[in-house]
Amino acid sequence: MTRKMILVVDDDPKIRTLLRNVLEGEGLGVCEAMNAEEAFEQIKDSVPDLVTLDINLGADNGLEVARAIRATSQVPIIMVSGKDDVIDRVVGLEVGADDYITKPFHTREVVARVRSVLRRSSGPAVSDDPIAGTPLAAPGEGSATFSFDGITVLPDRLEVLDRDGTSCGLTTGDFKLLAVFLERPKRILSRDQLMDLVGGIEWSPLDRTIDNQVARLRKKIERDPSDPKLIKTVRGIGYTFVGDVEITQSSDGATKSA
Repeated sequence: MTRKMILVVDDDPKIRTLLRNVLEGEGLGVCEAMNAEEAFEQIKDSVPDLVTLDINLGADNGLEVARAIRATSQVPIIMVSGKDDVIDRVVGLEVGADDYITKPFHTREVVARVRSVLRRSSGPAVSDDPIAGTPLAAPGEGSATFSFDGITVLPDRLEVLDRDGTSCGLTTGDFKLLAVFLERPKRILSRDQLMDLVGGIEWSPLDRTIDNQVARLRKKIERDPSDPKLIKTVRGIGYTFVGDVEITQSSDGATKSA
């Protein structure tokens, strides 16, 4: 597999060196630029897979650089800023940036955001997901039946039955999110991973879309949404589905636990 190339654009050599070391340590290729002119040359010559772009780029305006890049290229851009300014974030997103990181940043956050944007831009197939478990088949494919804590999930009918046999009233978005959890029980999933896996959700780093959707799903499947026992929050990372999932295969009636 070809190594992804990241262009780091920052006028601070220490930041460029830090990001190079971190990203190369994750198996990614790195090229550097200290100003707008060098950035445009690198984009033309090396065609990076993603650009990290400092807003305060010395004599250059990072937002204008992002606008100029987006005018001729769809390469993903992550803006980097030394201040947590909502206006800068909004403008950065409006000119075409894909994400936003504030200095000082944690290197793990940089890696997670870079990988998340790369995944979204490349759109890998479900089979490429290394943490996927038993998939919920599409309607009409004779998929297995999933059950947990008295709730029954019928993927072929896109239906989820509550403990009393009535419908849980899940929307399509709710069902997609629940499917992601049931396919990966007891796995810790970051918010970015959930966004990528659910798909079809318009979002930005400024909102809490995935948190709101998890809250809605909890209201429909948890016995006490204020004290969730199925979908647990992993502080600073994301969520994990800790319920015991039983899977009944429709072809032979066999039951297994996940």
